[in-house]
Amino acid sequence: MTTERHWAYFNPTKIIFGDSAIQGIGEQIAGRRYVLVTYDQPPFKEMAKLVQASAGKPAVIIDNIVTNPDFQALTEAGVQFSKAGEIECIVALGGGSIIDVAKVLAAGKGDFNKIRHFLQTGEGGDTLHAIPIIAAPTTAGTGSEVTCWATVWDTDENKKYSLARENLYPECALIDPELTLGLPKVLTISTGLDALSHALESIWNLNANPVSSSHAIMASREAIAVLPLLANDLQNPTLRRRMAKAAMMAGLAFSNTKTALAHSLSYPITLQHGVPHGVACSFSLPMVMRWVAGSNSDCDASLKLIFGEDLLAGADRLEALIAELGVGTSPSDHGVAADEWKTLVSDALAGERGKNFLGNREKVLDSL
Repeated sequence: MTTERHWAYFNPTKIIFGDSAIQGIGEQIAGRRYVLVTYDQPPFKEMAKLVQASAGKPAVIIDNIVTNPDFQALTEAGVQFSKAGEIECIVALGGGSIIDVAKVLAAGKGDFNKIRHFLQTGEGGDTLHAIPIIAAPTTAGTGSEVTCWATVWDTDENKKYSLARENLYPECALIDPELTLGLPKVLTISTGLDALSHALESIWNLNANPVSSSHAIMASREAIAVLPLLANDLQNPTLRRRMAKAAMMAGLAFSNTKTALAHSLSYPITLQHGVPHGVACSFSLPMVMRWVAGSNSDCDASLKLIFGEDLLAGADRLEALIAELGVGTSPSDHGVAADEWKTLVSDALAGERGKNFLGNREKVLDSL
């Protein structure tokens, strides 16, 4: 008699989903003294007004954030945070980078040196904190509003770190699809592909479980159906709503599994070639799917619910979809030469995320 392996699923984030949900953020802040983290751009200034209309003025607004914030930007944000006095809550209004910054601030209470030391040495975790976070994502992709980690970049050393602590799950994810209506086409596609990558990567993953896979299957099917339509109809509120839900479901999936090989490959491609994260982690999905097909019966069963019985034909359709969205599916399309690609794949398989991949390492390397 065979027994099913033990598994567990955990996600403590309260999710509030719906159009105009941002207007009720004051109920979630509940009178607490808060810091608002957002971008210094006109659309975000308008969104920030909605937050303040509902919750009152923040103690300070931190808006020096850029995409993929590095050690220097996070140090500067920490200095601003420290000037605000005692803070009871952080509101993150923006995409994944903004929510990641909020997590860094929450863990360090503005002292980035603590975070740097912990990331570089693995020591000092007992000195870190967990200020409650309310995350209001303005993109449909990263899923950071329902995960407990943040990506931190050290651009001087060409390194990527992950700040992963169970007490950094946002207290509340306030998902208002209307906040994504202003996203341009390129960002809509790249963040949407990031969500698709999260979903698929959580399926071909050693940490997959029935709950995470259920979320991932639903997220993948929706992202595949919606993204091509949304790319050509950016102001369609129904499509924005569906994509926001798909991204959230993908977040719930990989919040318990982390990502796998495609993401492991993406980090050096972003750092060394400047490829946006959503593109860097998704262009390789069809080839990774071919590598994993047939490796694990549970994984195959989940993928067949998305792509049908013939998984290799499904990988071809996925490749066509990504190409239709204007993203090349060959490493050379992103400035990566053949020899460099082989090295990247080998290194990615040995990395933390690569080790989550269910496929056979030898099969992958032999295919290159």
